[in-house]
Amino acid sequence: MRVLVVGSGAREHAILLALAQDPGVTALACAPGNAGTASVAEQRGIDVLDPAAVTALAGEWRADLVVIGPEVPLVAGVADAVRAAGIPCFGPGADAARIEGSKAFAKDVMAAAGVATAGCEIVDNPAHLDAALDRFTAPYVVKDDGLAAGKGVVVTSDRDLARAHAMTLLDGGHPVLLEAFLDGPEASLFCLVDGEVVVPLLPAQDFKRVGDDDTGPNTGGMGAYAPLPWASPDLADELVEAVVAPVAREMVARGTPFTGLLYAGLALTSQGPSVIEFNCRFGDPETQAVLALLRTPLAGLLHATATGGLADVAPLEWAEGAAVTVVVAAEGYPGTPRLGDPITGADADGVLHAGTRRRDDGAVVSSGGRVLSVVGTGADLAAARDDAYRRLEGVHLAGSHHRTDIALRAVRGEIGVPTAD
Repeated sequence: MRVLVVGSGAREHAILLALAQDPGVTALACAPGNAGTASVAEQRGIDVLDPAAVTALAGEWRADLVVIGPEVPLVAGVADAVRAAGIPCFGPGADAARIEGSKAFAKDVMAAAGVATAGCEIVDNPAHLDAALDRFTAPYVVKDDGLAAGKGVVVTSDRDLARAHAMTLLDGGHPVLLEAFLDGPEASLFCLVDGEVVVPLLPAQDFKRVGDDDTGPNTGGMGAYAPLPWASPDLADELVEAVVAPVAREMVARGTPFTGLLYAGLALTSQGPSVIEFNCRFGDPETQAVLALLRTPLAGLLHATATGGLADVAPLEWAEGAAVTVVVAAEGYPGTPRLGDPITGADADGVLHAGTRRRDDGAVVSSGGRVLSVVGTGADLAAARDDAYRRLEGVHLAGSHHRTDIALRAVRGEIGVPTAD
């Protein structure tokens, strides 16, 4: 099988590494890729938001399967164009990708499906903002209704800060979603979905805030781990039944069936699981941890999902133990990152590339905000965490920063699902 992966982040690097372990894969290409993916796959420069260009490349390269990593090409309809050309594609069409592209659409789907989610209100006029904020209590959750790469969210007990963020979004022409705050630990569940068929992967937890102890602004994700030692072994199946399967059925009923990877971000509250968000693709950085543990050949799974064969796949096989991902970010991130700094240790095992490029002299330099993901594995979460931070010691990027507490509270046994009074 010849597989073309679209994207340029550590998520795509992780997908490529997993695909490379599949004996059914005969060739790999990545468009546009980065300095790390170049060691695993052919690199093809391309505008990933151009459906015609991606489709043309898939045809010229004779791809048997196209895997679209990021959300923006999916919302732009790239998967529709590839499928229209008769090429199997892993990723939802534009109509189904609205589950991530519009939070208002996702809320409507959940309401129709009877799926628990935070109470919310959409504000599209600054004149209505103060009255809307008055209907919520701290902590305030303020979100960009559209795509924002994980950075359009502010969670704060400071009403003035919440209002300022909302006004910034509104002034930019973006409707604002105000949400009630949800208690309980968060979990990410990736599910392969083809219509009403749902196959869950391992639950994971990611870390959105830039600083230790969940301080500072939200980011695209600063680390993750899988599985969740503090959760029920049946958590994935319970979440499929309560959340993912009803949403999948509702999408089918609307005539926009979802095919690809449906990612549910959840709060495990005292009243039960409640959805924070849905994404229409593999999450980053959770993918780096989850796929490090997958032992079922990935290409076969993705191809089966893309071609209507998901119901026939055997139960997934997983490695024993755990995996931890720590993100190395450039100076200035999540604001304007400093670019072009040389990186040492970037080619070591367990180091996945995101915002990198290779200069003409062969040096790997930073080219984005989240630069690398360092992945460790071990017999348990403590060992995986130790392995990740040991590997990170060999990486150097001037001015970079990373969190030092990824998975630490879970290792210490400090996380639990609250119970109803």
